[in-house]
Amino acid sequence: MDNTTRLLMMGAAGAANPTYVEDVFSTYLYTGNGSTQTITNGIDLAGKGGLVWIKGRSGATGHRFTDTARTATKSLASDSTAAEVTESTGLTSFSSTGFALGADADYSTNAATYASWTFRKAPKFFDVVTYTGNGSNRTIAHNLGSVPGCIIVKRTDTTADWQVYHNSIANTEYMVLNTTATKDTGATRWNSTTPTSTVFSLGTDTTVNANAGTYVAYVFAHDAGGFGDAGTDSVVKCGTFSGTGFVNVGWEPQWIMIKPYIQGPNWEIYDNMRGMSQPAGSSAGQVLRPNTSGAEAVSSGISFEATGFTQTTFNASYPCVYIAIRRGPMKTPTDATKVFDAQVATPSAGQLANTGFPVDFSMGKWRTTAGGYASVTVHDRLRGYNPFDTSTASDRWLKTASNFAENSSAVSPQPLFYASDRNNGLLYGGGASDTPTVGYFFRRAPGFFDVVAYTGTGSATTVSHNLGAVPELIIVKRRNTTADWDIYCASFANTEYVVLNTTAAKATGATRWNSATPTSSVFSVGTSTTTNASAGTYIAYLFATLNGVSKVGSYTGTGTTLQINCGFTAGSRFVMIKRTDSTGSWYVWDTARGIVSGNDSYLLLNSTAAEVTNTDYIDPLASGFEISSTAPAEINANGGSFIFLAVA
Repeated sequence: MDNTTRLLMMGAAGAANPTYVEDVFSTYLYTGNGSTQTITNGIDLAGKGGLVWIKGRSGATGHRFTDTARTATKSLASDSTAAEVTESTGLTSFSSTGFALGADADYSTNAATYASWTFRKAPKFFDVVTYTGNGSNRTIAHNLGSVPGCIIVKRTDTTADWQVYHNSIANTEYMVLNTTATKDTGATRWNSTTPTSTVFSLGTDTTVNANAGTYVAYVFAHDAGGFGDAGTDSVVKCGTFSGTGFVNVGWEPQWIMIKPYIQGPNWEIYDNMRGMSQPAGSSAGQVLRPNTSGAEAVSSGISFEATGFTQTTFNASYPCVYIAIRRGPMKTPTDATKVFDAQVATPSAGQLANTGFPVDFSMGKWRTTAGGYASVTVHDRLRGYNPFDTSTASDRWLKTASNFAENSSAVSPQPLFYASDRNNGLLYGGGASDTPTVGYFFRRAPGFFDVVAYTGTGSATTVSHNLGAVPELIIVKRRNTTADWDIYCASFANTEYVVLNTTAAKATGATRWNSATPTSSVFSVGTSTTTNASAGTYIAYLFATLNGVSKVGSYTGTGTTLQINCGFTAGSRFVMIKRTDSTGSWYVWDTARGIVSGNDSYLLLNSTAAEVTNTDYIDPLASGFEISSTAPAEINANGGSFIFLAVA
């Protein structure tokens, strides 16, 4: 789907008030302060209802479940059989944009870190149902409007195990959320009856239906559609898999809960905010376990892919059930400030570069320093970082001026940014301390920007992506060994490429992109080792033109003043230019350092040199940017060919 089609669909669906996954689910990470605090995650719990699930990451605290049906301060713990308790300083209220917390240790110990998962009630996604048992076979109404894929039931008035129905096991069977137990047979849990789109069934077991007992049920949909611009996209799937390898769910997850059902390992939860291993099994990811109060642990078992997930945690004899939730945002952005930010600072180590949105990709540069470590440093959420080494910047980093492999060592001077587990920016690393720095921060969003990690096959193949539009600029870097940064651009033939870490003109190499033009769902790679070596690991950054937000384009130089219309209304905040018919560096300007009518500082992505401050090569233009008549041949040679990326 191109962006024109996407915007037309948005307009057509606008009257129907489309719903997106970011409206109904949030992983929000926070640090306790030993007092009250407000969590603003954009989820309307006060008006729509739902569940907040909180777990301490850095300490052994209980999993806390608080929902709008039972009201604030009423809590259950998935790692316990205990009845509902009242915690007056726990989760104290729900709002239209999140929830409020008190000082209870399970919610806000000073300096402790926490994960919160919010599930809003919505048809075809999630529902919360409370009921009183009657001791007889019966049905309970729900409001999913689709057949549930998973139901989690907890008795609230006394001690009882958490009972789990899942569509991947028989309706005479059940699992227990608070233990490592395997599935078991118990026809009196679900009355041997499969749920429908309006009700689920209960038998006479006291864990689900004791006479006068009180209960809460958390009901998850399965692959039911109902979301996105057209209202046909699914955002939750409940399924099963056996053995290791790739599991196709049709979209990229952001949250997953897994349990082997004929073996004894723990329930496990992974999400894309706390950090993942990529590829699975190659590096540390973070896991929390619903059946234990233990702190966050290291795991190398799961990685999220463009159309599913790959897992290596459980061996081939362990069939598993899972609940997966789709990655957002799904809504196409209209405001570039929600998906891109440029900042300058002279920071201290650990200082937050606050962007106001989760950062999926960053580039950072020491402005006044030259030499080996002064290249632009690249980080992204998919490749992750080491959260257990917070004293140093031990991200997995790449450098645009180098063909070197990915590095994760915390050598001095360290990379500029680290700690991707933030909802609103990144932290500066120790190597950035007291050094003037510029940073560029991007969020993945439909029609604008996407990131894909993949493993090469050595044979021509396609790689799935979630840009939701045809990519016009694709930047690929091999991670596990020395290799150039190869770049595809829509203004080239699909047999051509340029290299980010050099000044070289575009070249012909049919094995880069397999002589195939990208589509709105895949891009192609051939047999070149820079894009597709067997077992090679790669990262790809994909950009498209999005009306009012970004522009990928090309122009022909004139040697005189040249205005580049990007369709913006307030000018470009970021501009990258490369000459392609001859040698030329990769120039970058930004409004954080100044795109003005006078001198404008620029840096070079292919160089470790300090920024240049005494030139006036571009000027502001409301619709995009202007190239001045003083610009050199690398930017505006008469008759020369150039490509650019601009962000409003």
